[in-house]
Amino acid sequence: MKLIKQGAEANIYLNNKKIIKERIKKNYRIEQIDSKIRKFRTRRESKILEKVDNAPNLIKSSDKEMKIEMGYIDGEVLSRIFDSLEEKNKICLLIGGKIADLHDKEIIHGDLTTSNMILNDDLYFIDFGLSFFSKKVEDKAVDLHLFKEVLKSRHHKNYEENFKLVLEGYKKSKDHKDVFDRLEKVETRGRYKKKHLNKQQ
Repeated sequence: MKLIKQGAEANIYLNNKKIIKERIKKNYRIEQIDSKIRKFRTRRESKILEKVDNAPNLIKSSDKEMKIEMGYIDGEVLSRIFDSLEEKNKICLLIGGKIADLHDKEIIHGDLTTSNMILNDDLYFIDFGLSFFSKKVEDKAVDLHLFKEVLKSRHHKNYEENFKLVLEGYKKSKDHKDVFDRLEKVETRGRYKKKHLNKQQ
């Protein structure tokens, strides 16, 4: 079993074309509280993986061992190849459509980054550690806004045009109009906060 990623919340191992995610004990938390949090997050992530098509398939889960075993997805981590993609427009449309699929299932990813997307013949999401269920338009808008910020910071060249294509792909969502209206408000709040902070400095 090979350790392939060591995170703040969990360690990720590769074992015979299977991914094993093990949530780490936090010594700064009271033991009973830590156990409760890790169990809850393990159960929630497992439930989400069962409902998502474009994600690693859930093999088994144990909230006693705090482990989730899932299938390995062979492909390229999108963050490594995004800037050099020849069919970037097509991929941005695909990303938007896949996010729409998540949101229509009332799943908020919570960490939509190109590092948490794998591209092969299709696009897959990984790392649902911060994900949760929600019907709220606000949560869906914030999910999209955070992805826009990722494009801006990590893939800044033509990021506005790329994000417009993501939104175009997202139009397959039944709630896209409401989400887009709320996204404008979310972005306005963000601009106000930055402006206010600049004045204080």
